[in-house]
Amino acid sequence: MSPLTSLNNSGAVRPRLRGAEGGALMTLASMSSIQLGLALSVTLLDQLGALGTTGLRLAWAGLLLLVLVRPRPRDFTGRDLLACTVLGAVTAGMMVFFMLAVSRLPLGTASALEFLGPLAVSLFGPGGGRKRWTAAAAVGVVLLTEPWDGGIDAAGAGYALAAAACWAGYILLTQRVGDSVTGLSGLALSMPVAGVLGLLLAAPSDLVHVTWKLLGLMLGLAVLSVVLPFILEFLALRRLTTSAFGTLMSLEPAIALLAGLLVLGQVPGVLPALGVVCVVIAGIGATRTGARVSEAADVPNDDDSLSAPFPANASRSG
Repeated sequence: MSPLTSLNNSGAVRPRLRGAEGGALMTLASMSSIQLGLALSVTLLDQLGALGTTGLRLAWAGLLLLVLVRPRPRDFTGRDLLACTVLGAVTAGMMVFFMLAVSRLPLGTASALEFLGPLAVSLFGPGGGRKRWTAAAAVGVVLLTEPWDGGIDAAGAGYALAAAACWAGYILLTQRVGDSVTGLSGLALSMPVAGVLGLLLAAPSDLVHVTWKLLGLMLGLAVLSVVLPFILEFLALRRLTTSAFGTLMSLEPAIALLAGLLVLGQVPGVLPALGVVCVVIAGIGATRTGARVSEAADVPNDDDSLSAPFPANASRSG
């Protein structure tokens, strides 16, 4: 029995966190944890660089998840292992590109551009009722990038859009893994792959500056921005429908904007702030008008254990 399963079976967190209200609080706490961790990671870029910061955070997250979940090799087929490996590579790309983006762009702008990945999956997935929200997303992108005055860093925007593409791939691959691998085992295999790739990208130029203090800081950031959010999202999805969860997750660019303001002192311009609002509205609209499975099938069951399938629409953390 893994530590996560023991925590779930103990009932220690159940009494006050049942139902949709608890799920909503967990989702908001997850997004806040992610964005706070990212904002704090930005403060270390001068010491470790974007690749070093991301590589160490991914490596710690992969190690922690291996220890906490302890996946069993016999639970995976050859195809499952391949899918987890590819998922790990996409996860590494998503986090590396995003950190490169925030080294050049405000956190809120980078987060809103990255959010175009899951938004595209929602807009252009099965069902046509959501495509009308494409216009709101397009307006948001124009306001964020302000192409008329060249005010945005082109390389930063490119990195953010590459992270968006990786996030879209991450969602589709997570659906594949979630359909065949139970619990968090798929994540516990894919994240170490992401950690190894992250370290390979960072070595040796960035890692030469690592100190014991920085290693400790990155361990804390791995818990704050990767491990804790994934656990919170997993528990939240047992209490919320996919539509409600997706709607709440659409608020993440706005939370990133707030984190950038409070932690990094990044004051957004009026038009970029409106662009974030447009992207959030498009995300909420697209989510509320479609979901991967029926609402009835998504009704949470408090008696489910951590052996339930990994949530197919879980967000990335990082």
